[in-house]
Order: sequence, then C-alpha cells, then structure tokens
Amino acid sequence: MASQETKQIDDIIASRRALLVGGAAALATFALPRRANAYTTPASYTDNDILNFALNLEYLESNFYYLAAFGCTINAPNAAAIAAGAPSGGIPITGTGTAGAVISNVTAPVPFTYPQVAAYATEVAIEEGKHVLFLQSVLGSYGVAQPAIDLSTSLFSKVATDAGLGLTSYTPFASDADFLVGSYIFEDVGVTAYHGAAPLISTTATGKVILSAAVGIHAVEAYHAGLIRTTILALDPTGSLGLLGYTQKISALRSTLALAIPQTSSALNQASTLDPTPDDYGVSDGTFTVSLANGANVPRTNIVDAIPSYILGVARSTSEVLNIVTAGGATTAGSVSTGGFFPNGLNGLFQ
Repeated sequence: MASQETKQIDDIIASRRALLVGGAAALATFALPRRANAYTTPASYTDNDILNFALNLEYLESNFYYLAAFGCTINAPNAAAIAAGAPSGGIPITGTGTAGAVISNVTAPVPFTYPQVAAYATEVAIEEGKHVLFLQSVLGSYGVAQPAIDLSTSLFSKVATDAGLGLTSYTPFASDADFLVGSYIFEDVGVTAYHGAAPLISTTATGKVILSAAVGIHAVEAYHAGLIRTTILALDPTGSLGLLGYTQKISALRSTLALAIPQTSSALNQASTLDPTPDDYGVSDGTFTVSLANGANVPRTNIVDAIPSYILGVARSTSEVLNIVTAGGATTAGSVSTGGFFPNGLNGLFQ
C-alpha cells in the first residue's frame, strides 16, 4: 500500500468520527438526493455509519466478483484467487452486527470465452476485495460484519423476471454475456451510492480525509461501470444479441425500485431538476442514432450513466440504494429493508 494511503488510514484510525452538526448537517440535508426515505435518514449519524453502509455494499460486490473470477467467496480464497493477489488468509467478514454467509450455487468460475472479460473480472474482484479491506482498516472495531448475501440462481432469476428480461432462469456465472449483465446490475448502483453519501460526511479534519478516500473509491467504481458498459456494447453493438435491451430494462427496474417507498417528508420530496425521473439509463437500445463526422448514422450510446441535460453523475440517497439492493424490501416507511441481495437486511445504522 502506498505510504500516503497508509498515512491517511493512520490519521483516520487515530480519530473518532464526529457527528454531523450545525452548518455541516444543514449542508448535508440540502444535498440529499431526492425522495430520501425517512426510515433510513436518521437525525444523527457519524462518519462511521456512512462508511459502514458502503462496507455492506462492498461485501456484496466483492463476493460477486470473487465467485465470477475464482469460484470462491472473499473469506475462503482458493489457489486461483491467491495467485491473482487475494490475501491467502481470506478477507475477514466479522464485525459488529449479525454475520452471515453468501448464498450461492457457484462451485467454479465463469467459463470465460473472451480473455478481456476474464481479465476484467479478475482485476475487479481483487480491487473490490481491497475496498473491503480498506474500509475495515479505517473503521477498526466499528466495522460491521458481512451480512447474509444472496447471489443464488433463484435470486438472479427473480431479478431477471422483475426486469422483464424474458428469461425463465438466469445466472450471471454461466457465460461472458451473462456475467456482464450481472455486473451491470451492480456497478451503476455503487457509483450512485458513493456520490449520494459524499455530502453526508462531516467537514471535520478527519471527515475531509474520509471524503478524499470515498471519492477515490467512487472514481474506481465509475471506471468499473464504464468498462462494463463499453464491453457490453462491444459484444452487442447493434442490439441483436439482446444485451443492450437488457440494460434498458435493468436500468428501468433500478429507477423504479429506488422510489419503492415514497418519502413522507414534503421537504425532501421535491424532485430536483438536476436529478430527474428516470435517473438510470441503459447502454443503448439501438433506436436512437447519430452521425459522427458527417458519416453514416450509428446507434447512440449511453456509456456514461448520467443526467442527459447536464451530463452529471446521478446521486442516490441511502434509502434509494436500499430500495434497489433489497428489491424494495421495506414495505412501509420506518421498517427495516430486507430481501433481494440482503435477505436479512444490512448491518449498521442505515437499514
């Protein structure tokens, strides 16, 4: 690990996370993405709570990529994972809250056909694992345990059904294309989650260091999302394989799920002109075309999942992200979100 990053971690560990108060709290409230649900926006929280929310999501992503690239989970690396750079002793999954296992049918990595897709899966698996380790090192004894995570064929098949993909059974671990679609489900959510959480971090000296680290992770997640979108387009440039259509439907589902539980506070229910509905856009469906350099028309793409009017990245509140990853798991405002990829809910304050 670079010396500067080590110093940042030491600085963070040396200080308790401060509560957001006064002007900082007001700024954070103003910056909340639209329709933030009351049951996941408590009146007071610390920087630890925000980082723990991110840690839950990193547990999910890292296990998904470890299963795809190596056929194992982060806490039990096999020889292939270790050879690629995974810690030989595994990544710890213990901490505060209720620890859970990964529910999965995977016993072997994806049988990749394209070396570049296999390389992407391997690189991202190691990087997401390091995100877990980084957040754990920052949080120390405050870090949450890995909650139960569902990455089973039955869960992914339900997601495919809910999105209207027309698949009776779906697993992202069957082929390159299946993996890319599965990765697409996750990546843009992580980008919007880090963007939405950034304004909630305190303005203390420690908070500024944390914010710098969080922005660094956000940038990496955005690289991942862009690479996934680019690769999907490369494999299915005209949409004839159906992958572009899948991205449209998955984006529509995520946009709908984000608002699964309506906001009861009128002050936070005002839709910002900078964050319209829908707030999620698929790669392309092939129906929109543009002419490049006065040449023939080609399908217009959305490699960058951004607000069309301004090309600004979308930000989601903790509640909107919870609605997506738990498949709208909270039935009423004030209840804990359970279901989807987190069958028993997340660990930490934001639930």
